Amino acid sequence: MTPTNTARYRPNVGLALFHREGLVFLGKRTGAEGPYQWQMPQGGVDRGEKPAEAALRELEEEIGVRPEHVDLLEETAEWLHYEFPTDVRLKMKPRGRYVGQKQKWFAFRFKGRDSDIRLDTHTPEFSDWRWAPLESTPDLVIPFKRPTYEEVARRFRKYSVGESK
Repeated sequence: MTPTNTARYRPNVGLALFHREGLVFLGKRTGAEGPYQWQMPQGGVDRGEKPAEAALRELEEEIGVRPEHVDLLEETAEWLHYEFPTDVRLKMKPRGRYVGQKQKWFAFRFKGRDSDIRLDTHTPEFSDWRWAPLESTPDLVIPFKRPTYEEVARRFRKYSVGESK
């Protein structure tokens, strides 16, 4: 569902990084507690930056994966939206500016080695990582992101385990 007023949704990119065997990268969020600690990389789109540029920048900042380590498979044509719960909104600065995020999602094929993945290139957002089946991701993320992950899993399943690559 697309909200009628998208100005209050922070522009963001989501990154589905697929291993050549069809598994997807998941990072364990630094400082996360409870059962929903895993997610795919994501990050904000800077002013004047194109979503595709943000996607490559975020891959390198969050997990150390450089552009030469990936091939772009797909970019969602439209933005996917989710809203922040009230407690998350209250922690954001400036408070109340955004009610949620609008995300362009990118599917990339990883053509590097596991040793090319580095969680320490910038301020670490992930404390650990693993390869996992794409269809498992909606159950691993924080619940307010789950509908978006379900949509991403549906759209990108053709790149995952057991599907054509």
